[in-house]
Amino acid sequence: MKMITLIQMAGMFLVPLLAVLIPIYIGQRYGMHRSKKTEDMQHTPVGTVVGSTFGLLAFMLAFTFQIVTNRYDTRKELLVDEVTNIRTTYLRAGLIPQPYSRESRKLLVEYVDLRVDLSGDLSQLGSVKARSLQILDTLWKYSEKLGELDRSSENYALFISSVNDLVENYNQRITMAFEFRIPVVILWALVIITFFSMLALGYQFGISGRGSFRINLILGIVFAVVMFLIIALDRPETGLAQVNQKPMFTLQHQLHSMQTSKSH
Repeated sequence: MKMITLIQMAGMFLVPLLAVLIPIYIGQRYGMHRSKKTEDMQHTPVGTVVGSTFGLLAFMLAFTFQIVTNRYDTRKELLVDEVTNIRTTYLRAGLIPQPYSRESRKLLVEYVDLRVDLSGDLSQLGSVKARSLQILDTLWKYSEKLGELDRSSENYALFISSVNDLVENYNQRITMAFEFRIPVVILWALVIITFFSMLALGYQFGISGRGSFRINLILGIVFAVVMFLIIALDRPETGLAQVNQKPMFTLQHQLHSMQTSKSH
């Protein structure tokens, strides 16, 4: 898993870097070739084109970065909501009769343990999702049985409502963290704009004779770092930009302490 992560990290950085360096080099070589054939290049509006394309590129980068940061903030909010819902469901389980109360609390403790384990090893994602769904389905079956026992009970209604909130929160977190991605059309637009922006810049360097490998490399690194951050925020499964799981760790400690105190 560590080797795969390293390969992913290298690809996330090197691909944007090459996406800058290659078109700059091509444009620069072509610009140098054109400058040798045409003596008067002063009236060529290359600078205006470069400024326009870079302005559009900056807009697209800002737009894309805004999307991923908004989703990152949403994932943080959903984590806090899930911690609150789990704790509320655990407490309200004390309002329902045995054995549903005892079994529900055991399942909720396991549910939290799964979340904590996943934060340390994302390779368990498939098994954690499968077991989480089993736990939620079991809790909902308990809710159905409680509803059959007494549909007018306020205590039962509180527990059922908490389970429903927990299921809804799970679906939102899974969708937001592992299914929603930057639209492919935006990525393609970003790639195309980047290519032609760097091509135009390289051409300007070529006809002016002011370009250098150091400048190209610095520009490539800056762009690669920004793209690396965007991809890391967009794909939390890489583990590079995970939401701080401290609220879940705290909840795990609290629930285990409550379980231990009840067993004594």
